[in-house]
Amino acid sequence: MAEETNIILANRTDAQGTIEIVPEVLEVILGIAAVQVEGVYQMRGTLTNSINQWFGRENRGKGVNLTVEDDKLIADVYVYLNYGVSVPKVALAMQNSLQEQLLYMTDLTLSEVNVHVVGVIPEKADRIAPEDLFKDDDETEDDE
Repeated sequence: MAEETNIILANRTDAQGTIEIVPEVLEVILGIAAVQVEGVYQMRGTLTNSINQWFGRENRGKGVNLTVEDDKLIADVYVYLNYGVSVPKVALAMQNSLQEQLLYMTDLTLSEVNVHVVGVIPEKADRIAPEDLFKDDDETEDDE
């Protein structure tokens, strides 16, 4: 049954047989390409992804859902973005990058790349040293 879900690459004249790709492999390719786009903080994962990551196993395809409808590939990408980036620019860059990367690696074309922004992650604030916690900003060296 698993063979029915595999994606068969177009028969080429130089091929000596058929080439099949499991959709999960395409999700990994798209996930890696999405994380490399500037402005993307991380991909959305599930509880299972988080548990696996604690044990050192990373799922690079997390946050990507690939569907095949009428011989068309549609990718849904769920991402967290860095605060302060232009959402339309990052989404457009992701769409272009994912289409190019998949075409380059597999000769497959994506008919749609739907970018779902799940959240925005603010920059981390600088840590305050415990000795400076109750220090007055008005104090100068002359007052001591």
